[in-house]
Amino acid sequence: MAARARHVPDSAALLALGAVELRDRLASGALSAIDLTEACIARIEAREPDLHAWAFFDAEFAREQARRLDAHRTAGRPIGALHGLPVGLKDIIDTAKIPTANGAPMDAGRVPTRDAYVVERLKQAGAILMGKTHTTELAFMDPSPSRNPHDPSRTPGGSSAGSAVAVADAMVPLAIGTQTGGSIIRPASFCGVTGFKPSFGTIPRRGILMQSPSLDTPGVFAADVTGAALLAEALMGHDATDRHTIPGPVPHLLDMARADVPVAPTFAFLRPPGWDDADPELHAAFAELVEALGDHVFEVELPDIFAEAAPARRRINLAEMSRHYDRYWRLGGDTLGPKIRAAIEEGRGIAARDYLAARDWPDVLYAALAEIFARCDAILCPAAPGPAPGHETTGDPVFNGLWTLTGTPAVTLPLLVSEAGLPMGVQLTGPRGDDGRLLRTARWLETWADTEG
Repeated sequence: MAARARHVPDSAALLALGAVELRDRLASGALSAIDLTEACIARIEAREPDLHAWAFFDAEFAREQARRLDAHRTAGRPIGALHGLPVGLKDIIDTAKIPTANGAPMDAGRVPTRDAYVVERLKQAGAILMGKTHTTELAFMDPSPSRNPHDPSRTPGGSSAGSAVAVADAMVPLAIGTQTGGSIIRPASFCGVTGFKPSFGTIPRRGILMQSPSLDTPGVFAADVTGAALLAEALMGHDATDRHTIPGPVPHLLDMARADVPVAPTFAFLRPPGWDDADPELHAAFAELVEALGDHVFEVELPDIFAEAAPARRRINLAEMSRHYDRYWRLGGDTLGPKIRAAIEEGRGIAARDYLAARDWPDVLYAALAEIFARCDAILCPAAPGPAPGHETTGDPVFNGLWTLTGTPAVTLPLLVSEAGLPMGVQLTGPRGDDGRLLRTARWLETWADTEG
């Protein structure tokens, strides 16, 4: 008797599913890891020549992982929380035996011997390492090769550009990035996906290029809030080599994100520093959003001291960068891109007293936010000053740096669209450590927006 032909699912329909739906199908056996991986490979091979999301991609390596995971599940062995899900990794995250070039010509051909903490967690959870996504040079602001999938003449943002592009164009359901200024929230806004920067210190950074240890925060990209919660939860934990991580139980982010809100949430809408210079289309879109939310939102103003946030974050970032990038400066400073070279030079000139004074600001500003957080479920503000600008820039992180500086969790949702059809993100932030509640609130807003149409 002839063997029954294996059903191959429609790739387009498959790639349109969210990460949690894919995870459930993979866990039940309704979907095989190899079928999902083949769909992702086909999408990458079709779109990569135009979008340049990947710094390293090996289709056969991805297939090998998928086949091994399918055999593991078929044998009846326990599977992980991310079983069979392809994930893209920003190319500043070390992967053993896989090139990790940090977006820097000086690191071309670099192959780590040890996985980063987050890569270890991915492997333990059964994820498929789909490849390394393009970043800007040393994760700063000289533009990367990646292109915005909505308009290739525009920037996808930086420095987690390739990760945002890969998720936005359905090359993978999930990807990992990092944020030191605005490099998760801004690319997610420009590319039209969900970006989640968790509370500072919740995801260990061992094996990730260190630029500014007081600010660097790993985060995730997904098509929706539940996908972001699924991946972020799998990455959280404590690592003794990262002194900013604190021992404690990992929050149940996915369960929290999917839980019903006890009452409809309240949002505090604020116009952060830089609002006046934002695109008029953004102003109009937020006016409509605030009006539509009605009694769910009230407006607040930040105290004048928040004008100090951007310069303080910059001093911390550049002073620490000048230390951690000293090797690049000494061995090839004249070959670096103009923006990273200028930033390191500026950091080298920051006086110790000014750096130490800047380090005082995060807790001062966070204390000033307490009154606002006490009155709302989340602060609502723009994720970027407007739609993605041209590719000669990575865009302005003016609406992101405050939340990176204060260490609060932040999530952006692709709820707004410009007249030209380009996405504009809505950013929510909440108190430190309250990541689950923030994601639950974000999912409520995501569902509300779908209902409102």
